[in-house]
Parts: sequence; structure tokens; C-alpha cells
Amino acid sequence: MKNLNICIDIDGTITEPYFWLEFTNKYFNMSLTEEQVTEYDIHEVIGVEEKVFLEFYEKYKFKIHSEQKLREDVESVIKRLNLIHNIYFVTARDTSLSMVTHLYLKNNKINYDELFLLGSHYKVDKAKELNCSIFIEDNYNNALQLSNEGFKVLLLDTNYNRKPLNENIIRVYNWKEIYLIINELFLQSKAM
Repeated sequence: MKNLNICIDIDGTITEPYFWLEFTNKYFNMSLTEEQVTEYDIHEVIGVEEKVFLEFYEKYKFKIHSEQKLREDVESVIKRLNLIHNIYFVTARDTSLSMVTHLYLKNNKINYDELFLLGSHYKVDKAKELNCSIFIEDNYNNALQLSNEGFKVLLLDTNYNRKPLNENIIRVYNWKEIYLIINELFLQSKAM
């Protein structure tokens, strides 16, 4: 039996948070930079109606999600964590991306126990169902929802989530830091 139940978002959390910028700039004939991405909702960043952005996304989502680059140290950290903890990927992706997501994780040698594609940004119920010990996320609103329900959240720093945090959210800057914090929390839980 493994120790902690670690829930992890995918896009912007294990992947580079601005992976979509190249596709979006090309499609919409723009030249946005990472520094200009100060909102989570991409249609707001590029200044188009959500419907227009969703048409673009539906057309290119399989290509975008199969070509994303991993954040540094993701593979090695998750591999070490998965030796003694359960790893659950909990993503807002819809089920049409199930196969491409499984293949992406496999091709990038990411160890995990289960994958949940919710089709919604609301993750609280799944976190409760999984008895989540800690949730790793990049979406500020998701982090607030989860933390307000009592979950400990590690929020990976991005330009679009630099807002005030509460006592259940820890801002982190890389996966090595995540590894150290999870080990510390695990050791604290064992001492109790």
C-alpha cells in the first residue's frame, strides 16, 4: 500500500505553461510573449470571443496536446514520488483527449496510477473521491476551490496565477521544490 495520494493537473503543471503560445500566435497572426499571458483563459489573453478560441482549439487540440514539452525534472520527480505514493492525474481535458493523453504520458515515461479527464475545471469532488493528500496545480481558481475545501495545494508559479494565496496554498517554482515539499509533508505526517 502506498502512502500519499498525490493529484496532479497536466497542462501548465507537468507541461510548460505557455506551450500553446506558438500555435495561437500563428493561427491568430499575433506575436504574444509569455510575459503578456497574465490570465488563465486564453481567449481573454488574445482578445477574442471564447467561441472563436474554442473553434481554433477543437481544430488543433490533438496536435497541441501531443507536442507539449514537459517542465524540467517532471519525469524524474514523478518517478521517485510514484515509488511510495499514488499518482493521480486529474485534468480538465475532455474525454476525447483520453488516448492522446495516455500516449503522451507513456511516451514521456511519466509514471502514474490513474488518469481522470473531467471535462471541467471543477476538481473538488474528484479530489475528495481520491482522498487527495496534496494537489499540484497551475490554475489559480482551481487552487482556491481545492484549498477552500481543505486540500493542500502546490501552485506552480506562472504569469497568470500571481494572486494572493491562502494558508492551504504553497507557491512553488519547479519540480525539485515540489519533491522536497512533498517529502517534508510526508515525514511530518509520519511523525504524528
